[in-house]
Amino acid sequence: MAQEVEVVQGVPATPLKQKRFVLGHDFRTQSELQVMIWPAIISIIVFSFIPLFGLLMAFKNYDPTTGIPGIFTSEWNKFQNFLWVFHNYQFWPMIRNTLGINLVGFVVGFPVTIIFALMLNEIINSKFKSLIQTITYLPHFLSWVIYGGLIISLLDPNSGVVNALLLHLHLIKKPIEFLGNPKYFWGIAVITGLLKDIGWGAILYLAAIAGVDQTLYEAAAIDGAGRFKRIWYVTIPGILPTVMIMMIFAVSGMLNNNFNQIYVLQNALNMPTSQVIDTYVYQIGLQQFQFAAATAIGLMKSVIALILLVGANFASKKLTDSGLF
Repeated sequence: MAQEVEVVQGVPATPLKQKRFVLGHDFRTQSELQVMIWPAIISIIVFSFIPLFGLLMAFKNYDPTTGIPGIFTSEWNKFQNFLWVFHNYQFWPMIRNTLGINLVGFVVGFPVTIIFALMLNEIINSKFKSLIQTITYLPHFLSWVIYGGLIISLLDPNSGVVNALLLHLHLIKKPIEFLGNPKYFWGIAVITGLLKDIGWGAILYLAAIAGVDQTLYEAAAIDGAGRFKRIWYVTIPGILPTVMIMMIFAVSGMLNNNFNQIYVLQNALNMPTSQVIDTYVYQIGLQQFQFAAATAIGLMKSVIALILLVGANFASKKLTDSGLF
């Protein structure tokens, strides 16, 4: 076939030249598709690759007054910015809060989302199923400014519904300052995040469930398997690759918090347990103009995330023969 193409098109019998001809031919015949994809490619270059030069600030004495040229002309200070971050009194509490919120959220939210998707898939009544989906999907489309404001109002010790209900049920004797007491913040962050995104997070699992071979369910039913056994022996193994990929993403993102959520719910009273890496970077970077230190933290977080990603993918392939790459 390759020889026929060379003779008809007059392409020299050189593999490299033939490959160039094919690429050029594809480029010319797919001009409409090229026009559609180039804006995305340009956006990635402008917003993802060009800003990588800013990582130089992590190793320099960068002065914000020097502007962009200062990124290249500032003096090198090796790892002094990293040492400053490590010796800062907020560093270890910040790491503890970041990992604590993410680990609790992972242990609670990850299985709950899967269970919710499995239960939702078992609903036979289509109208009731659509109603549940709409109710659980809706919070995802609300910004954290609106959703967080609603949470703050509900937890208000004076006029909040939560305290009023607890008092009415005689579960507490006086209103609780939920957002004013640091010991409640981790739980509030995990629960509010789960309630906001549980419906949206279940979409991927529902799509994976829809791709499971229906004949397996029929065979299991013929063998006498009930609904729960079909879920355990058919559905869960069928969606296991998707579950592992989502677990890899969750593990690699252990140092990432939802900045909007934390920032909205954070206040001076709960700061000991609400200060995480993302809010700390915002504080020292955009409020205190210490761009070099903020860049050092961001670079450190990215390197650790890469290590976690590779490690989680390696473990997943060893345990389940499925991974991200």
